[in-house]
Amino acid sequence: MSESTDYKILLVDDEPDILEFIGYNLKKEGFQVETATNGKDALKTAQSLNPHLIVLDVMMPGMDGIETCEEIRKIPSLKDTLVVFLTARGEDYSQIAGFDAGADDYITKPIKPRVLISRVKALLKRFRSGIYSDTAGDDTRISVGDLTIDKEKYVVISGNNELVLPKKEFELLLLLASKPDRVFTRDEIYSSVWGDNIIVGDRTIDVHIRKLREKIGQNHIRTIKGVGYKFVN
Repeated sequence: MSESTDYKILLVDDEPDILEFIGYNLKKEGFQVETATNGKDALKTAQSLNPHLIVLDVMMPGMDGIETCEEIRKIPSLKDTLVVFLTARGEDYSQIAGFDAGADDYITKPIKPRVLISRVKALLKRFRSGIYSDTAGDDTRISVGDLTIDKEKYVVISGNNELVLPKKEFELLLLLASKPDRVFTRDEIYSSVWGDNIIVGDRTIDVHIRKLREKIGQNHIRTIKGVGYKFVN
């Protein structure tokens, strides 16, 4: 039996032909596949199924993919669930909006089966290797300066305030704060937070850093020009 049968995938798209096409290719690889045709049904199914991966169309009527992803990221039981966006739109702004909402990857329509399967397997390999839970060691909490980062609850405590960050912002902060004063290059950040096989725009890290600074303060993350970023107490 293929190890793929251990993984549950939820497909969300308002086009039945797309669901059938993607579902067929994923099932052929041995994945367990469930489907939903809108954002509200996707949230209900996700909570009962607890999938490892959600493949989510951006352009849906009613609750679109961005809104659906934002709601998924608010559900504690789905904090480790991976989200891949499907879209016919390739503009940078829509990709940034998707990553800001908590997406892990982006696939542009028309979908090429080999690309889809490759991306899905790469993401699930990262899930299996524990990249999302082991970034800063075995302790469930780390404290740096006036911040406490809780890896189990996916929250950051700043003073008396509890901050719930989008998944990628949380993982980026956790990576930087795991080794204060160490400079992480842009390549290291891409590899650790997004993965070597995932292509993101050049501005993605900068956008996430800007949003982190807005939430935790401007002085915690320092830009090392031409190299990357570091966390300072």
